[in-house]
Amino acid sequence: MRKAVAGLLFLAVIGALGFWGLTSPAAYGLVRGNAQAMPAADRAPNVENGRTLFYAGGCTSCHATPNQDDKLRLGGGYALKSPFGTFHVPNISPHKQDGIGSWSTADFVRAMREGVSPDGRH
Repeated sequence: MRKAVAGLLFLAVIGALGFWGLTSPAAYGLVRGNAQAMPAADRAPNVENGRTLFYAGGCTSCHATPNQDDKLRLGGGYALKSPFGTFHVPNISPHKQDGIGSWSTADFVRAMREGVSPDGRH
C-alpha cells in the first residue's frame, strides 16, 4: 500500500511539473515583454483582429471615459470598487503622454500577458 501511494504521489508531482512546463509563458519566450521571441508575422498589425479582440474583451466597459456616449473614447478613469480598495482604470488611448501611444510592441505584449506597465506597475 505504501509503494502504491508513493508511486501515485510521484506520478502526481511529475504530472504537475509537466503541466507547468507546458503551460508556462516562459516556455514560449513570452515573459518580461519578450516580443522579439514571437515571429515577425505574429507582430504585424491586424486592425480587424484588434477590433474583434477589443469588443470580445469588453474593453469599453472599463476603459471608456465615464459619463460620455462615445465608447471608443478610451480615457479611462472608471472607478472599480473592490475589497482591496478602489482601482481607477487606466487610459488606453493612443495618446503618447496620457495613454499607451508611446509604448513599444514589447511593452504592450507584457501588459497584456503579465499585467505590467513599462515602468513595472501592475
